Order: sequence, then C-alpha cells, then structure tokens
Amino acid sequence: MSPRRYSALLSVLLSLTAASGFVEELDDNFMDIKEPDDIWLIKFYAPWCTFCKQLDPVWHDVASELKSLGSLVNVGKADATAHSGLAKEFKVRGYPAILMLKNDVKYNYMGPRTKDGFLDFADRVAGPLVRALTSPQLFQHAMSRHDVLFLYIGASSTLKGEYMSAAEELIVHTYFFSATRDVLPKAVSLPPLPAVAVFKDGTLFTYNKERDGELKAWINRERFLTYFKIDSYTLYAMGETGKLVALALVDETRPSEKGVWYKTLLEKVALEHRDVYSRDFHFGYMEGNAYVNGLVMGEVTMPALIVLNLSNDGYFLPLGVVETERHLLDFLDGVLNSSVQCVSVCVCVCFSVREETACSSGSGVLSSRSETLCSLCLSRLRWSPASWSASRWPSSLCSASSAGRLDFLWRRRRSAAAPPSAGSRTDRKPREEDKKYTSHFISNFNNLPAG
Repeated sequence: MSPRRYSALLSVLLSLTAASGFVEELDDNFMDIKEPDDIWLIKFYAPWCTFCKQLDPVWHDVASELKSLGSLVNVGKADATAHSGLAKEFKVRGYPAILMLKNDVKYNYMGPRTKDGFLDFADRVAGPLVRALTSPQLFQHAMSRHDVLFLYIGASSTLKGEYMSAAEELIVHTYFFSATRDVLPKAVSLPPLPAVAVFKDGTLFTYNKERDGELKAWINRERFLTYFKIDSYTLYAMGETGKLVALALVDETRPSEKGVWYKTLLEKVALEHRDVYSRDFHFGYMEGNAYVNGLVMGEVTMPALIVLNLSNDGYFLPLGVVETERHLLDFLDGVLNSSVQCVSVCVCVCFSVREETACSSGSGVLSSRSETLCSLCLSRLRWSPASWSASRWPSSLCSASSAGRLDFLWRRRRSAAAPPSAGSRTDRKPREEDKKYTSHFISNFNNLPAG
C-alpha cells in the first residue's frame, strides 16, 4: 500500500474512531445515573435490524457535529433487546427509534432519518420552548431560516399560556417564537394584541379563536406550507392533522406536459383559494407513485390527481378528465359534499399477537383471539383462513396489502405510543415461521422511504 493511500485510510479510521467516541452506549442503569439537567438524544436499536446498522455512520456524524458546535446535547444509543428495561421506559416498540430526553420529558422524533433532520430536532427540542426575538435583526434572521414561523406577539396573557402549552407538545414538529410589536416591520398588519401569527408562503395568517377553534389544533394544521413537495414522512405527519391531502403524482425523471400542468394547477388552486379549502385540505405533489400505490393497493397511473383521506385509509379520484381550474374545483367540492365517493380499501393488519386490529371494512377482525379475515382481504391474499391459526400468526408484521400500505398503517396506528421507525417491527426478533408468511413483500418493504 502506498504511503499516500495508507495515510488517507488511517485518517478515515481515526475520524471514525473519534466520532464513535462521542456516542455513549447506554444500559438499564441510565435513568438512575444520568444527571437531572442532562439532555440526551438516543437511538434505540436491535443488533439484527438492517436499518439500525445503516443509520450508524449518520448517528456518529450527528454526535461529532453536536460536539463540535459545543451543544449541551449528549448522544447515546441503546440495544433495546439487551436493555429491555430502558426500552420499556421510553416505550420503544420499533427500530430504530429516536428519542430525546430533556427535564425527564421524552420527545419522539418523527422526521427523516438524515443528519440534518436529527440536528434540527436536537436544536429545536434542546433550546428554549419559545424563543424570544428581541430585535428586528433577529426577526429577519429567523424569517430567513424558517419556511413556516409561528410567532406570539404581545405581553403576558391567557393566550400566551395557551401558546406555551401548544409548544410543549408540538415542539417536536416546529419552532415557536415570541416578539413585541416594535420588533416587527411597521408594514406588517396585525389584529389587536396579543396575537398569534404564522408567517409562510410570503405572507402571514393570524389566529382567530372563533374561526379557527383551539390554538394547538390550528398550529398543528398550519405547520405546513400551503403547497410543496411531499415525501413519505410528511404524508405521515399530515395524517395527524385530520385534513385531507390533495396530491399531484408526477414522474420527474420523465416530465410530461400533463404532469407539469397538474402541479401548476394544484398550486394555483391551493394558493388562490386558500380561504375556501385550507381548513380541509393539504396540497402538494409527490415524485413517483410507488408509495401511494401501496396506500391504495393498486396502480395509480402518472401523472395523476388524487385526494387521500388518511383518517380512514380512503382515497378519491376525479370522475372525469381534469383539464381546467373549474374541473379541479368541482372535484374538490365533490370530495367535501360527498358527491365524489371515497374509495375505502379494506386492510387487515396485525402488529403482534398481543394486539387486536379491526378490519377497516367492519367485516372481519384480526387478533390473537380471532382467525377471521374479511373476504376482500382473503381474495387479495389468496390464503385460506385455516392458514392463519393463532399459533402461527406472524408476530413481526403481517398485512393484506402491499408493503407501502403496511408501512404507512404501521407507523400511523402506533404513533401515539412510539415514533415511526424505518423498517419497524415489534420489539423482538422475528421468528423463522413469521418470515414464511411475510417474505413475499419484505424485500419491497425494506426498500421503502419509510419513517
């Protein structure tokens, strides 16, 4: 080996070793020995989890970056299979699970598994719950950094208490700021103070309790741009708001005139008719149709316009060709007034032998005490009910749908207890007999851009 090549290899190894030193291996004694004021960013993993192994270099990069920035955030990792007590304390049920601990409050990370995503999460949660913007310069700096910016304006009030309460829960998703009126440009028009506003799409929108309802719910609905590119993580998060999602599905590797038109038309309607549709719809576009194909258990030909109802796993397609703005408005109105029917896809999903999940059509129930599958799911599976005895029920993951839909349902239906995790399975290694029933789609499942 040449001296130059040897030197380069040695440099890389030393760099990796140094970064690894910034990640502390945690065990079941962690909660007893940590300092009360410590802030921790923790990855829970399983030794057999492929996604966990793929995340290792990113995790070490995150630790190294935080260290170099002088952050107070400690970075750790824990083998949840070996230290089940700690995993139970953090309610870990899938791998890799990313959580943050601050003042004994646990925060679930639900974003993309990227270095930038982790660093932003660490900065957001580790910092002040509500960050004060004390000068016009700080306000302008914050505006330049955030596409969506929530701001409380005014002195202490009941509204500020509600704002702080909302921030405690939603800090995992977005930043919260406060300022006095003199910090904002004079050209900014505001209602009587105190007030809460969101700056996005080049303008601002103010909260009105009579019109918008609960402040926390309003913030949760408004934390997305009016129209933007949507990925699987964002789609999952949108499902938590209760709004429908209007999508243009396009093939950006082979752009078409029709695809460009759908994107342009949907953006135009989203922005120009915001007052009419923003309470009921999110708007955006997705590259490719693979993920949505999984959700609808079918093939959606691109380019396409589709509305997803993530609360009941349904979807809407236009009744005819959408060639004009009027056609699109009629489609959206039809979704709202039920003249366009929602297509409900029956999907029976079981996450473990300990849980019960009702078939969304109401015609069958899956559980450790039932072997019943609805006829629709049986026809898709082409399996007989006898093959699904409770003793052989797949405990790792099982679905009557494609991998994409399983991934989405797995993450959304378990989100109250744990964060979405790439390649999530239950908290134990799959048995060989489980793999027998899931091998037909696991290969596709593992390639999804899952959360």
